[in-house]
Amino acid sequence: MIEWSHFVDTFLGTISDVIPIASIIFGFQFAVLRRPVTNLPKVLLGFGYVILGLSLFLIGLELALFPLGETMATQLTSPAFLQEFRTSVSGAIGWQDYYWVYIFAFAIGASTTIAEPSLIAVAIKANEVSGGTIGVWGLRIAVAIGVAVGISLGTWRIVTGYPIHWFIIAGYIVVVLQTTRAPKMIVPLAYDSGGVTTSTITVPLVTALGVGLASSIEGRNPMIDGFGLIAFASLTPMIFVMAYGMVI
Repeated sequence: MIEWSHFVDTFLGTISDVIPIASIIFGFQFAVLRRPVTNLPKVLLGFGYVILGLSLFLIGLELALFPLGETMATQLTSPAFLQEFRTSVSGAIGWQDYYWVYIFAFAIGASTTIAEPSLIAVAIKANEVSGGTIGVWGLRIAVAIGVAVGISLGTWRIVTGYPIHWFIIAGYIVVVLQTTRAPKMIVPLAYDSGGVTTSTITVPLVTALGVGLASSIEGRNPMIDGFGLIAFASLTPMIFVMAYGMVI
């Protein structure tokens, strides 16, 4: 059970975050467009639902998703677990012994992306605009595989300790090359697909996984090594979506 004081503090904080957005919207509506808001009571009720939903979501992140992601990373990287499932028979634990971490990262990346509401909205609209050429499920699966591969690669980078900028530079070189060859209609959609993956469901779990993994491995800095997984989750979907467009 959550304390009411915690809920009230989160609720008030959410109101302060939403007020600037509402001020801009209503300011333009009344001062620039000079038109009344249609169904004003329903609009205000909708803003109330948004504030309440965001408050509960933030509390859920704090109580469930962040601790769960960090706990899973800690358990998957514990010495006892690694010794039980290690592939090498002698010497120190190597990067290849963290294969369950890579599998978990792939699975969590694919599943959270498939369930991402913003991706569903983009896929449906892309299907409508393209006249059915771009399938809803085809796009969602392409993005999901891209995110899964990216997060798995990101966890491998954390384990090995390689600098993140090597991977980001190489990835964007691939994106630039693909942009020159992919169908024009798929390029903007691919760029947008990289952005919609960093939304409400994917980001909390991926961030918790990265920080938890970096905290569990000796010699890794949670601030330097723990973050950066979201960059992989934004980059690799662009590569996979453009590849999907070139295939279809």
